[in-house]
Amino acid sequence: MSKVTKLLHTRYRVNDLERTVTFYREILGLEEIKRHKSPRGSELVFLKTPGSEELIEITYFPGSGPVQVQPDLTHLAFEVDSLEAFGQNLAAHGLKYSDGPTTSSSGTTFAFIDAPEGYEIELIQNK
Repeated sequence: MSKVTKLLHTRYRVNDLERTVTFYREILGLEEIKRHKSPRGSELVFLKTPGSEELIEITYFPGSGPVQVQPDLTHLAFEVDSLEAFGQNLAAHGLKYSDGPTTSSSGTTFAFIDAPEGYEIELIQNK
């Protein structure tokens, strides 16, 4: 039986491609890997974190209508060295955590920020 071997990318469709890509690059520190237009007319930008192989695909496709993200539908989670330092970076950009930081019973600390379009980002500082 054949099975999948690797997760390659996760896609998020957005209304404002440049605003979202700027957020992921400037606030989260992701690197833009490639950008192109698909045969059906979608504009695609692929981003990567320094410590991961999986890509995040940010897509703008007006033919599908406007994006309306439901609360608590989905989120991306990223590891950070320090939530305190990351919070200072957020403040320097006029942003703040939308929830947390909260420490779990295992000692892991996590917090959330709101990305453009209503998507939620979880930041995790391991114990």
